[in-house]
Amino acid sequence: MEEKHGILKHLITFVVMWCAGLGVGAQQEDQTVFFNVEAGQPGRQIPSTLFGLFFEEINHAGAGGLWAELVSNRGFEAGGPNTPSNIDPWSPIGDEGSVLLVTDRSSLFDRNKVALRMEILCDSEGPNQCPAGGVGVYNPGYWGMNIEEGESYHIVLWVRSTGSVNLSISFTSSDGLQILAASNIIASSSEIQDWTKKEFILKATATDHSARLSLTSSNKGIVWLDQVSAMPVNTFKGHGCRKGLATMLADLKPAFIRFPGGCFVEGSWLRNAFPWSQSIGPWEERPGHFGDVWDYWTDDGLGFYEFLQLAEDLNTLPIWVFNNGISHNDEVSTSTILPFIQDILNGIEFARGPSNSTWGSVRAAMGHPDPFNLKYVAIGNEDCGKPYYRGNYIKFYYAIKTAYPDIQIISNCDGSSKSLDHPADLYDYHIYTSASNIFSMAHSFDNTARSGPKAFVSEYAVTGNDAGHGSLLAAIGEAGFLIGLETNSSDVVEMASYAPLFVNTNNRRWNPDAIVFDSWQQYGTPSYWVQHFFRESSGAVLLPVIIQENATSALIASAIRWNSLENGEDYIRVKAVNFGSSLLTLDISISGLPVGSISSSGSKITVLTSDNLMDENSFDKPEKIVPRATEIGNSGTDMNISLPPHSVTVLDLRLDHAMHSAI
Repeated sequence: MEEKHGILKHLITFVVMWCAGLGVGAQQEDQTVFFNVEAGQPGRQIPSTLFGLFFEEINHAGAGGLWAELVSNRGFEAGGPNTPSNIDPWSPIGDEGSVLLVTDRSSLFDRNKVALRMEILCDSEGPNQCPAGGVGVYNPGYWGMNIEEGESYHIVLWVRSTGSVNLSISFTSSDGLQILAASNIIASSSEIQDWTKKEFILKATATDHSARLSLTSSNKGIVWLDQVSAMPVNTFKGHGCRKGLATMLADLKPAFIRFPGGCFVEGSWLRNAFPWSQSIGPWEERPGHFGDVWDYWTDDGLGFYEFLQLAEDLNTLPIWVFNNGISHNDEVSTSTILPFIQDILNGIEFARGPSNSTWGSVRAAMGHPDPFNLKYVAIGNEDCGKPYYRGNYIKFYYAIKTAYPDIQIISNCDGSSKSLDHPADLYDYHIYTSASNIFSMAHSFDNTARSGPKAFVSEYAVTGNDAGHGSLLAAIGEAGFLIGLETNSSDVVEMASYAPLFVNTNNRRWNPDAIVFDSWQQYGTPSYWVQHFFRESSGAVLLPVIIQENATSALIASAIRWNSLENGEDYIRVKAVNFGSSLLTLDISISGLPVGSISSSGSKITVLTSDNLMDENSFDKPEKIVPRATEIGNSGTDMNISLPPHSVTVLDLRLDHAMHSAI
């Protein structure tokens, strides 16, 4: 290759990165760049954990999103423990002369005592006759319930009454005029004088994406309601997550999932931090809590157990971020932190203790006798530098290591530029910045010490004006950054995840996000689709590459060798990001392979780009910017590939099975 392209320099290996300080994105003349992949070299193993997910309960990502519960404020607890209380979003069906709604503290459940008392003042006959269809109460869910024709929904509610009951439970259109599915509870006073659980299946006969759940009666009397739930029967692997959203996560082939936050873990005040132990057990007994950082109530149906189950269903590693006695506004001193430490040790035992242990038996009773594969925990979130963080951290660290020496512990303190002053297996690194900055930050870890704790880039994204609501520009910048992380992964960077993951368009508290949804539809932003280009990187082999010395500053590229689990084939993947405004030609040469190693068929090129840097996907055009793949009919060891302006291009070259032993 040196004879053909004498300007190639062997001093530049593993990645191409000329990004910083050279006018990235400026108008440039079209250029041909020579790029050599040294496929005959052993390369470096990329960690199997490199690219994964970060889920935070923000933007109604879980409540009203990933968790498929349709009823909002199902236990009437969101208004607080004192009664009477606000029951939003529940609303009456009928006027004040026909129905009276009020909360009281008569619930069967000790940890959430609030229930709804519904007094029907009208009757089926007589002077105060109920209107057709009866009166009662309805719940619109989270900005409308998605009810689809032919689909079944599991309804559960707790009910009691001082008299007989004839209660209709139905899904209706948003105006209440069309019945989509219905059933009745008919019971005598003796059958229902105590709290009684009722459950049944409703099958929808029509579709409405903004439906509501109605509970009505035409019989005078008093009915108490509590813990009213409506869940689609068809959820992701049967474990309660919204199928469309969870499938988008599975499609990324994540190596891990970090949960449940983020600032959600801390709370603005400790009293509102995520309470793991109150988020497990029967859902009716979970009190829920107010997430004061993002300003909404969660019933905690998506609790600690469900996060662990989701990780298992995604075939990925769970990473538990727990509160270390620190919120945004108050802290527990190190001298009084021991109860908090014991609480976390209990949580780890719940996740991975034997089924006959105190907390492992609780997990087993929930249906999972075998331990979950919890190997990573993070002590706090963005708490480094707070008065009690170091002291609290050290006590947590040694308590966990003593009980579970194999668990990898993540510090909040950035160890990329200076050594940590406390022990850790990994350290958090968060970056939110402009597109040009994040592109140039592909170099961030080039000069980081190759010994000591490794980096967990647990939150990264382009934000601000460059981001829009999820722009092509943001995605292109992030793609360059990810190539840099991939290049430094074998000895510096262990893990990386985009943030935030989800946004319900009705409650956008952070912008942008990877996946956008409402009650019934969803789409990926360009940043989501960029992650598809890296889903085969975890566990792959990073190959040495060489590029000409005077290549444009707008280009970054790398190469890996990976194996497809779908077809068992081996591939060489070249990833190239053109952050500039001019077309580039990549003159690719793959050296070190026997003749015929690259198959003449089965290879493809995939491109992510658009006409305008600020183009976005939307509900109207969910696939405006998605990877477009085409087959390559004449693939070989020498190829010219066009890189459009502002694009990510991925070349997958299929290797001939007969040549595998040679590489």
